[in-house]
Amino acid sequence: MRRRVTFSRNITLSLSRTCRCYCKYCAFKTHRAHLHDPAAVVALLDRAARRNVKELLVLTGERPEVNPEVRARLAGWGHADFTSYVVWTCERALERGLLPHTNLGVLEREDLARLRAVTASQGLMLESMRADLVAHEGSPTKHPARRLQTIRRAGELRIPFTSGLLVGIGETWEDRLAALEALAAVHAEFGHLQEVILQNFVPHDSYYGREVADVADAAAARFWRTGIGERPHRDLPAWATAVSIEDMERLVREARRLLPGVGVQVPPNLSEWWPRLVAAGATDLGGLSANGDHISPEHPFPSPHQVRKRLEQDGVALTERLCVYPQYLDPQWITQGVLDVVRARYWTFIPRRGSGRREPPFAINADVVGPAVERARAGARLGREELTALLAETRPEAIAAIRTAADELRAELAGETVTFVVNRNLNVSNVCVVGCAFCGFGQGKRSPGAYEHSEEEFRRRVREAVDYGATELCMQSGIHPDWGLEDYERWLRVAKDEAGRMGTDLHLHAYSPMEVAHMCDVSGLAPREVFARLREAGLDSTPGTAAEVLHDGVRERISPNKLPVARWVEVIEASHRSGLRSTATVMFGHIEEPWELAEHLRVVRDLQERTGGFTEFVPLSFIPFQTLLGRTHGVQEISRAENLKHTAVFRLALGRTIASVQASWVKMGLDAATEALSWGVNDLGGTLMEENISRLAGSYHGVRLDPPQLVAAAHRAGRPAAERTTLYGLRRHFPVESPVVAA
Repeated sequence: MRRRVTFSRNITLSLSRTCRCYCKYCAFKTHRAHLHDPAAVVALLDRAARRNVKELLVLTGERPEVNPEVRARLAGWGHADFTSYVVWTCERALERGLLPHTNLGVLEREDLARLRAVTASQGLMLESMRADLVAHEGSPTKHPARRLQTIRRAGELRIPFTSGLLVGIGETWEDRLAALEALAAVHAEFGHLQEVILQNFVPHDSYYGREVADVADAAAARFWRTGIGERPHRDLPAWATAVSIEDMERLVREARRLLPGVGVQVPPNLSEWWPRLVAAGATDLGGLSANGDHISPEHPFPSPHQVRKRLEQDGVALTERLCVYPQYLDPQWITQGVLDVVRARYWTFIPRRGSGRREPPFAINADVVGPAVERARAGARLGREELTALLAETRPEAIAAIRTAADELRAELAGETVTFVVNRNLNVSNVCVVGCAFCGFGQGKRSPGAYEHSEEEFRRRVREAVDYGATELCMQSGIHPDWGLEDYERWLRVAKDEAGRMGTDLHLHAYSPMEVAHMCDVSGLAPREVFARLREAGLDSTPGTAAEVLHDGVRERISPNKLPVARWVEVIEASHRSGLRSTATVMFGHIEEPWELAEHLRVVRDLQERTGGFTEFVPLSFIPFQTLLGRTHGVQEISRAENLKHTAVFRLALGRTIASVQASWVKMGLDAATEALSWGVNDLGGTLMEENISRLAGSYHGVRLDPPQLVAAAHRAGRPAAERTTLYGLRRHFPVESPVVAA
C-alpha cells in the first residue's frame, strides 16, 4: 500500500493571548488584556467558510480571565468565564460547517466537558516530564503532573485528544523518552490520543506591541503566493538544548514504537528537515493553517500544494483529514451536534464501518445472504436488497461462501484457463474539460502537465506495440475541447496505417462512452451514426469505461460534468447494435454505498441481457492518492480483503450473462490479482506497456507486465494460462507444467 501523510485544512483563531503563565520560550503570550470581540470572531469564521476550511483551531493563553479587563469584557458580552466565550465561538463555527479543535491549556474537568459538547477534538501539549525546567519558571501549570491530569480527564470524558512534546527546552534524551512513555501509559488506559506532536523549539523575539496573528497571516500569504519564506535565525538561550535531525528521527521512531496506531505529527514550518522525519515514520503534518502559525508567526506553514509537490519526490501521497481522526468519528466519542455537521458536510471522511454514512433506502438484512449466494451460484438474478446485503457483508463465514460460489460459477462459465491479452495503452492527449474528482490524469489545456502527441510520436508508439507483439491498441484520452469527430477518425486511420506498414492488423479498442458522447455533441450525429463512421475509420471494439458507478447520485457527487447513466447506456447500446463489442467496468471503493453498487450491477446485467455485447466485466478499485477525491475527502484505498469480496460479488451478480471477469493488476497489484483467481476471476487483463490513468492517480503497481509474468501468476494459482485476443479468441496456451517462454 502506498504511504500516505495527512494534514488538516484549518484556520487559526487566537481568541485571547492573555495568559497566566510566564514560559520563557513563548512569544504568543501577553499579560496585557487581549481578546477578540464577537464581531471579529464572526468575520474570521465567515472568511474561513468561504475558503472551504474544515477546522477552526482555537488557540488561547491559559485562563485569560485572570486579567481584570478581560474579565470585564467577557461579562459585558454575557459570559461568566472564558470557557463560555469559547463555547459560543465553537457554536458559531459549527453553524458555518467548521469543526472546532481547542487548545486552552490546563483545564478542569467541567471545562473539558463543556467544550466536548461543541468541539470535534481538543488538545494540550505535555511538553516535558521535567518539573524543574528553567523555561517553565513562573508557570506552575506547566508542571507535568498538572498537564497529565488534564490529559487523563480528557480520556475519562472520551475526548479525541492531541498531545505532544516540545523538544529542545532544556530536557535530556531520557526526559523525552519519559514523556512519550507517560503519554503511552495514559493512552493505554483510555485510548483517546489520536496524535502526538513532536515539535522542535525555535527561539523567537518578543512581539510586544505587535499582533502575532497579523505577522503570521502576512508571512503565510507571502509564502503561499510566492514560495518565498524566511525562518529567522535566533541564537539559542542558555537554558535551551540543541536539537539535531538525528535526535528528531530517533524520537519519531520511539513514538511509533511506544504509541502504535497513534498519529505522529511533525511541524513542516519549523525546519527544513521535515521530509526526513516523514521518511523516519512521521504520519501527519498537522494543520497547514491558511493564516499561518500564531505560535511561531514568522515561520509560515507551507501550502498543501507545496507540501504535496515535495512529498511526490519521495513517492508519498498527501491526504487531507479532519481535526478529529477517522477512528473517533462515532457517537461514543463525538457529540451528536458535532457529528451532525460531519454527516452533513464531510460524511466521506467517516469510515465505512462507522456512523454517519448515507442511510440505506431499505433495511439491510443479513439473513438473505445465504439463500442469495445459492441462487446466484445457479445463475439466478438477485434483487437489489440481496445484492446490497452481499456487498455489505462482513461475516468471515459468509464471505467464504461468497468466494466459493463465485469460483464455482467462474469454473462453469470460463473453465480453468487464465487469459490475458498482449496490448498497449496509448493516451493520445490528457487535455480534458470534465474535471472529475477521482481523476489524476486529466489536465487543463494550459496546464504545465498537459500534452498532445504529435503524429510522429503516435506512430512511434504504434511501432513499439507491434514490435512487442501486441495484438491490441487501447486508445483513450481526455475530452479535448478542440477535437471534432474528424480528429478521432484520424487517429484510428493513422494507427491502422502504421500497423499495416509493419504487416499486421492491430485490433483498435478505443474511445470511452464519454469520448463518443463528446463526438455526438460536436458533430450533431446520433451515437449509431458516430459508430458507423468510427468503424469505417478502423474501430474494432469499445472500452466500457466512464461508467464509474452507474447511479446518478454517485456521479453527481464525484463528477457532476460526467455523462449521466442514461447517456452511458445509450452510447454502449449503440456500440453493441453497431456490431462493436465492449467491456463493462465499475470503479468502486470511494464514496459509493452498497445499494448504489447494486444499481450499477442491475444496469449492466439488464444491458447485457438486451444486447449480449459485453466481452468481460472489469472491476477497478479506486486509487485515491493523487486525486481530488482522495486528497480532500479522506477516501482511503480499499483493503485487499474488501477488494476480493467485491470481485466475488460482482461475479455472482452477473450470473451467466458475462463469462469473463477480469482482475486489474495495475489497480490491485499482481499478488492480489493472482489471489483473485480463486474469487471468481478468469482473466488478468493486458500487458499495457504504458499506463497513465492509474499511475497519475497514485497507483504503485507499475505500468507494464510482460507475458511471462502473467503466465507465472496463473501458474502460481495452479491454473493454465493462455494469451487471448481482445474478443477472447485464444492464441497461445501455457499449461501449468510447461516452461514460461518470452513473447
